[in-house]
Amino acid sequence: MKKKACAWILVFCCLFLFSGCNGIYDEGAPALSENEAKAELSTLLKKVEKREVTNPILDIYSDDLSEQAALADIDTFPITEAGTGEIDIEIAAATEMSADAPDDWLNVVAKRFNREGYHVGSKSVSVSIRKITSGEVVTYIKAGKYQPNVYVPSNYAWGEMLEASGIGIEKMEDRIAGNTAGLLIKKDVYEGFTSKYGQATVDSVLKAANAGDLNFAYTNPYTSSTGLNILCAMLKAFDPSDPLSDKAADALLEYQKNSPPVAYTTAVLRNSAKKGLVNAMVMEEQAYVNTPELRSYEYIPAGIRHDHPVYVFDWDTEEEKAAAQLFVTYCLSDDSQEAATEKGFNRHDDYVSQDPGMTGNDYISAQKIWKQNKNGGRPVAAVFVADVSGSMDGEPLNSLKNSLISASSYIGSEHYIGLVSYSSDVTVHLPIAEFDDKQRAFFSGEVKALTANGGTATYDAVLVALDMLEKIREEVPNAKPMLFVLTDGEQNQGYGLNRIRGIVGGLSVPVYTIAYNYNDNGELETLSGINEAATIRAGSDDIVNQLRNLFNVQL
Repeated sequence: MKKKACAWILVFCCLFLFSGCNGIYDEGAPALSENEAKAELSTLLKKVEKREVTNPILDIYSDDLSEQAALADIDTFPITEAGTGEIDIEIAAATEMSADAPDDWLNVVAKRFNREGYHVGSKSVSVSIRKITSGEVVTYIKAGKYQPNVYVPSNYAWGEMLEASGIGIEKMEDRIAGNTAGLLIKKDVYEGFTSKYGQATVDSVLKAANAGDLNFAYTNPYTSSTGLNILCAMLKAFDPSDPLSDKAADALLEYQKNSPPVAYTTAVLRNSAKKGLVNAMVMEEQAYVNTPELRSYEYIPAGIRHDHPVYVFDWDTEEEKAAAQLFVTYCLSDDSQEAATEKGFNRHDDYVSQDPGMTGNDYISAQKIWKQNKNGGRPVAAVFVADVSGSMDGEPLNSLKNSLISASSYIGSEHYIGLVSYSSDVTVHLPIAEFDDKQRAFFSGEVKALTANGGTATYDAVLVALDMLEKIREEVPNAKPMLFVLTDGEQNQGYGLNRIRGIVGGLSVPVYTIAYNYNDNGELETLSGINEAATIRAGSDDIVNQLRNLFNVQL
């Protein structure tokens, strides 16, 4: 009996020791201070197998990709209602009316229209709806990679941007479904806010945010209509006489130094609100109406209206324009408008746009001002952590490599970038360095050379990347640290998530996770949630767009 007892004790001790570096250890790590996290990081790294590439590959053929080459195929944005007529009109429609219920008004109307049997002359007419954000339509059309027959953005700013870019565009209708964008303020702070700052406006919200009385967040103005709308209202508030002046740009820079990060998507914004990280944010009214968890917020319309104007193009034939007009008339019928109201549209019809007085070129300039100032004048120090385990072999890794190289063209040269890959062990391909032409060429060369095999030591790689970020902080103290983890599967070697989460929290490094062709068990969301970053789920067909938009917001 004594021999058996000793044997079991020995087995238990071995398992306990072994588990610390093989993911079996599953007790939650305690919250750590920054100094404690640094000490724990140093301790855990002693058991991580790591190698460093001493002569990284320089991609001498690396050039900045054209915008067209950096875009995924348009079919990554789905057709949500398909027509079969002899004249089929493809409509690029804002996502609040082309997605799943209750955001499916245009799909519902299109389905009804397609059953009615309309004709232009002797030819049958139908419509097909493509679900795509208003900003992405502009990006794709300007790059020459997409030509819809009809464009229905959330607001007219996007149409004016296309016109300013030399696209032959004609407004067919000012409004097919009324909507507004606006400000949401938590009801439990709204009364105190109004008693101190008066009426809730973009200007008063910014003053309250700068004073620390509100945590105000908004969305990406390159893809989000509300984000672009409120950004322009912010610039107008900063300088009413000239929203594009140096004064307005400097004020935006100062604001961004202490503001919450710009949200990658509206879903990220809602999640931040749910966690109590923000108590003021932007939202379209239709989304607000259809989101029960936002009932604790007061809604205040702001900026220009979101009435979903309808545009056709020079490349459309007269038959196609006639078919489009049939559909627009159908959308404006009493039955269709009643359905729009049921879906959350057509409220605040008395609200008059607070026009910032911008032209199409001005809206484009506003985006550029935001891009230059969104990080509050601080460079980003980021490490890309790429999964090269055996399951990534073949098409998954090829797609990942192509998308990383394509999306890296959106990373500014003022930032500091490093590259790590992992399978059963961890490889440092590039120490963090300024993303100048040489570092960019090294990045391209090393990404292209990635090969897949072995296990999945995800959190070992995260520890190595955190250590790299700690070192660059000493050289560039004002840098904003970030991690981007791209993976297709669960960790099965090395440390487990619970063993490192205290370190991630103590070092306050946001970890953006990209789940590639993979619905994980929630670990990636947990990792990203430690410091309020985002988890993005991407397939091989849309990962390039997901990364492009993420980099546009964060880098």
